[in-house]
Amino acid sequence: MQSKDIIRIQVSQEREIVLLGTAHISQESIDLVRETIIAEKPDCVCVELDENRLKALEDTNRWKNLNVKEVLKKKQMSSLIVNLILASYQKRMGESTGVEPGAELKTAVEEARACNANLVLADRDVKITLRRAWASTPFFRKFKLLAALLSSLFETEKISEEELSKMREQDTLSVLLDDFGKEFPEIKQILISERDQFLAGRIMKAEGNKVLAVVGAGHLPGIKSIIESNEETPPEEELCKIPPPGKTGAIIGWGIPTIIISSLVYIGLSQGADKVSDSITLWFLCTGVLAAIGTAFALAHPLAIVAALFLAPLTGLTPVVGVGMFTAFIQAYFCPPRVFEMETVIEDIWKISRWWKNRFTRVILAFIMPGLFAAPGKLIFAAKIGKTISGG
Repeated sequence: MQSKDIIRIQVSQEREIVLLGTAHISQESIDLVRETIIAEKPDCVCVELDENRLKALEDTNRWKNLNVKEVLKKKQMSSLIVNLILASYQKRMGESTGVEPGAELKTAVEEARACNANLVLADRDVKITLRRAWASTPFFRKFKLLAALLSSLFETEKISEEELSKMREQDTLSVLLDDFGKEFPEIKQILISERDQFLAGRIMKAEGNKVLAVVGAGHLPGIKSIIESNEETPPEEELCKIPPPGKTGAIIGWGIPTIIISSLVYIGLSQGADKVSDSITLWFLCTGVLAAIGTAFALAHPLAIVAALFLAPLTGLTPVVGVGMFTAFIQAYFCPPRVFEMETVIEDIWKISRWWKNRFTRVILAFIMPGLFAAPGKLIFAAKIGKTISGG
């Protein structure tokens, strides 16, 4: 079968690898995938999916069945928020084009099963990709990356033809961050180059004389180059390894509590118990009260507000766990999201007016707002404590 989207690589006299580049939001690609698998009758079909993404494509009830409390217990709330952003972005892409993102990959899986071909999920786990991207971003640029991700939720302009063209050649994750490639080269490396290596490695290891790989068109050049040159790809363990936290983040995370505690001890020794008592009260007001206001702003349960008041001063002294973990759990426990709210969360999340109406997004607000409101309080406390130490 001939097509500009099909690349044939004769690995040996008996073995052929066929690369099929797809557009992730194109009906033509869905049809091409189906026709190619039927015509080629491959021994093995590799698809640009990991196990979790395949489940997401096949399970239309995945959000409805999500246990928010379990997510919080496992400290996966941040990952959930990023996945919601990606899912929301995909939803908007689908509405703009009339084609569900990833439909061609789902078709590849269905056709592979129909013709009894071996199925290989060739992509790296998206959670690992996200964690590597996050860990590889310098500490102070993480805030810029977060702002870029969050701003994508609230764009109201229609998707341009140029953006649609990008979407037809890349996967959602790459498209979403493509505009930040120059500012975040480490992310581009992880999203594209590393995944080219991972995909090529699994495709080359796939069993069968004829292997058909269905991947986004944006990955075709990289995969083709690796296979044709017989380039040795890094072991999967290396490509899946999460880099350790940067020293800057650890220094700041533990440095601030250390400075606060040391300052209180110094004040107690140099200026007496009354002064240290006043400083502790100030810390309580600057963190606990502001965190409680933030929780109230999220329209959280009264017990979550009380928890923020008393726990923020304590969690503010450690980078291990934030007050939002507790307030969000209390919110989810006493006001669990209803089924219909879980079903509509992908649409509700990009409309600010719905964040306070949907119980699921209110759990997210209860997770974010206490820490967000308490952050300036810590700066106020630092300024006041500095004056106290200097005798001002």
